Amino acid sequence: MVKGTELFVKALREEGVDTLFAYPGGQAIDLFDALYEQEDIEMIIPRHEQALIHAADGYARSTGKTGVCLVTSGPGASNLVTGIATANYDSVPLVCFTGQVPLGLLGNDAFQEVDIVGITNSICKYSVTVRKREDLGRIIKEAFYIARTGRPGPVVVDLPKDIQNGLGSYDYPKEVSMRGYKPSEGVHAGQLKKALAELKKAKKPLFLAGGGVNISGANESMTSLVDITGIPVVTTIMGKGAIPCGHRLYIGNIGIHGGYAANRAVNECDVLFSIGTRFNDRITGKISEFAPNAKIIHIDIDPASISKNVVVDIPIVADAKLAINAMLDKVGHVKDNRWIEQVLEWKETHPINMNKYDGLTPEKIIRYINDNFDAPIVATDVGQNQLWVTQYFEPQGNGKLLTSGGLGTMGYGLPAAIGAKIANPSKTVIAISGDGGIQMNIQELATAMIYGLQVIIVVLNNGYLGNVRQWQEIFYNKRYSGTCLRYRKSCGKSCKKLKEGKAQCPAYIPDFVKLAESYEAHGIRVFKEEDIKKAFDYALEFKDGPTIIECIIDSDANVFPMIPAGKGLADMIMS
Repeated sequence: MVKGTELFVKALREEGVDTLFAYPGGQAIDLFDALYEQEDIEMIIPRHEQALIHAADGYARSTGKTGVCLVTSGPGASNLVTGIATANYDSVPLVCFTGQVPLGLLGNDAFQEVDIVGITNSICKYSVTVRKREDLGRIIKEAFYIARTGRPGPVVVDLPKDIQNGLGSYDYPKEVSMRGYKPSEGVHAGQLKKALAELKKAKKPLFLAGGGVNISGANESMTSLVDITGIPVVTTIMGKGAIPCGHRLYIGNIGIHGGYAANRAVNECDVLFSIGTRFNDRITGKISEFAPNAKIIHIDIDPASISKNVVVDIPIVADAKLAINAMLDKVGHVKDNRWIEQVLEWKETHPINMNKYDGLTPEKIIRYINDNFDAPIVATDVGQNQLWVTQYFEPQGNGKLLTSGGLGTMGYGLPAAIGAKIANPSKTVIAISGDGGIQMNIQELATAMIYGLQVIIVVLNNGYLGNVRQWQEIFYNKRYSGTCLRYRKSCGKSCKKLKEGKAQCPAYIPDFVKLAESYEAHGIRVFKEEDIKKAFDYALEFKDGPTIIECIIDSDANVFPMIPAGKGLADMIMS
C-alpha cells in the first residue's frame, strides 16, 4: 500500500514524462514532496501559472509529446484557464494536474477552493475530479490516452488532498479500455474513393492544408501528394509548413490576412480538398461566399469539426497522415495545366510585401531569420506581430511555427518559446512579440535566466496595440481608443500627435533594454535595417540566457492584404 502521491510519480514515469511544468501551493505540497528526490523528472518552475501552461504547450507543439502541468488549487488552477482554452482550440496534448481541497470540504467555499472541473469542462477535451483512491491510476492513464489520441487536446485531472495522501495499490494500468471513447483509427475506403473521383474530374482543384497536417506529422506525405498530382496548395495559419514554403506549388496562407493568390484560388477552384482544418471564421471570411464554385472534400480526425462551419460534400473522418498515405498510390497527375499556370501567375504578380514602408520593417527582420537560421523554432504572440510572421516566416525542415491560432492569446509567445527551448536545447528558438503582448508574461525572463535558456526575443515596438489600431485607422476614423501604449494621464482624452500633426508623445514605458538587464539578461535596440545582423550576432554571443532585440518600427505600419469583418475572401483590401 502506498500514498496516492507515490502512484502519481510512478504514473509520470510510466507515461514517459521527463519534464513537468509546475508551481507549488498548499493543496499540491504533498505532490511536490513526492517529486523532491526524483532526478529523472525535471521540474520547471516559471513565474506565473499562465506562463507555465503556455510553456508546456510550447514543449508539446515542438516535440509532439504530451505537455504536463502541476499547480495548486484555487487561483493556481484558475490561472491555467487561458492556456487550457488555447491548447484546446489548437489541438495540443496537455495533461493538467490541479491540487484540490479534501473531498469533505468540496462545496464549502474552503480556502483556495474552486470547481476547476466545472470551469474548464467546456474548454478542454476532458476534465475529472478523482473521488476514490482506487481510481487514481486508471484516471491518470485515461488522461494521457485521451490527451494524445484522436484530435489531441488538454485534459484536467483534479486531485483532492485526501486522495493524494490516501493509501492504495501501487499498480498502474498497462492498457486503457473506455467504452465511450473510441477515436478513429482508419480511413473509410468508400468515401476516399468518392473524393478521388471528384479530384480526377476537377478542372480547377486546390488543396487546403490545415494544422492537422502538421500535428499528424504528414508533411512529407503531403509534399509527395502535391508532387504527384501537381495540384496547388494553400494553407491556414496553423497549416503553414505542411509543405515547404519554397515549393513551386505552395501558394500561401488563406484568410483575412491571407495572400491575394491564395484567396483568389479558393474563390475560383471547382474542388477544394481540405485536410485537417476547422474552417474557422478567420479562414473563411463570410461563410456563404467561401469557395462558392467548389465541391468541398474534408478530411479531419474530429467528426465534430466536419460540416460544423462549412457544409462539405464529401466528409472523411480520419487522421491526416493515414488518409494522405492511403491516397498516394491512387492519384495521378492533373492533365490540364492552365489552372496551375493561372494560380502561379497570381502568386507572381501579387506578392505580399512591405515595400511601401521605408526603413526597418517586420518583413526585413523575419526574412533575415529565414536566410540566416537553419530550421529555427519561432513562437509568436498575437496581433500584427503574429500576422507578419505568418506572412513572411518560412519554416523549413524541422523548423516550426508556434502560435495561438484559435484563441488568439496575447502573452503566449515568450513562455511557449521557453518550453520549446527546454525541449530542444540545441535548436535556435526565437520569440517574436509586439510591445503589448510581451508585457503580459515578461516575468518569464527570470525563468529563461534561471534555466540558462538562450531564447532570442524580438519585440516589434510600434508603441501601439497594433492590430486593433489598424482596424481603428481603417474602420473607426482613426479614433485610437485604448490602443496607444505611450499614453499617460497627462495626455488627456485627445491624442496631441493626431490633433497637432507633430510628435509630442511621452517616452515609452518600460525601457526594454534596461528591463532585460534587470533580469541579468541582455538587451539591444535596433532602429535601422543595417543593424539587424549586429543585433542577432549580439544575441547569439549570450548563450546562458535570453536576449531582447527591441526593433523600433513605424507606428503606422499595417498588415495587408486584409478582409473587413463580414466580407468574403473576394473583398480583399490590398493596401
